Amino acid sequence: MNSTPFIAVEGPIGVGKTSLAKAISEHYRFKLLKEIVEENPFLGKFYENIDEWSFQTEMFFLCNRYKQLEDIQKLYLNQNIPVVADYHIFKNRIFAERTLTGKNYEKYMQIFDILTEDMPVPNMIIYLNAGLETLLERIELRGRNIEKQMDPAYLMQLVSDYELFMTAFQKEHPEIPVLTFNGDNLDFVANSSDKERIFAEIETTLHKGELSR
Repeated sequence: MNSTPFIAVEGPIGVGKTSLAKAISEHYRFKLLKEIVEENPFLGKFYENIDEWSFQTEMFFLCNRYKQLEDIQKLYLNQNIPVVADYHIFKNRIFAERTLTGKNYEKYMQIFDILTEDMPVPNMIIYLNAGLETLLERIELRGRNIEKQMDPAYLMQLVSDYELFMTAFQKEHPEIPVLTFNGDNLDFVANSSDKERIFAEIETTLHKGELSR
C-alpha cells in the first residue's frame, strides 16, 4: 500500500462529497482534487435526454478525470504529498452501466480500461450515502441550473447502483478501507460534532494503515 494518503470521497449526486473533501483538505492540509462538473458542455443536454447525450457526457468526464489523476500522481503523490479527492475514477463505471448500452458501452469500457490501467489508486475511500429526499434537498440548496432537469427516478436508481457497486468493491478490494457514513443522519456542514466524528474515524484508519502525513 502506498504510504502517502490518497483519500477518495464518493457517493451519489448531492450527498456532500465536495463539502466533505474540502473539510478534510483544510483539516489535514491535504491537496484537494475536485472533479470538473459544470464545465461539461454536454451535461445540461444529458439531463434533458439521457439516451441521446450519455456517450458524449461520459467520455468528457472520463478524459478529464484521467488528466486530473495523471497530474495528481506526477505533481503530488509521487512527491509524497497527501491528496483528498471528491471522486473515485470507478464512478465512471457506475454511470456508464446506467446510461450506456450496446456498442457505445463496449467502446466506452475499452477506453476506460486502457486509461485507468496505471492510474493512482486511493488507499482510503469515504462512502457517503443518503435517501432520495435528503439528496433532492441538498441539490436544490446548491442551486446548479444544470441539475434542475434531473429526473428523481434517475437519482434514486443511482443510489441503488452505488450500494450494489460499493458492496462488490469491498469484497473485491479488502485491502482498501471503506468508511461509510449515512447523510440522512449526519450533517457535517451544519454540525461540527458530526464532522469531528468523521475525522476521528479517518484518523483511526490513517494510523491503522500506517499512512504518513
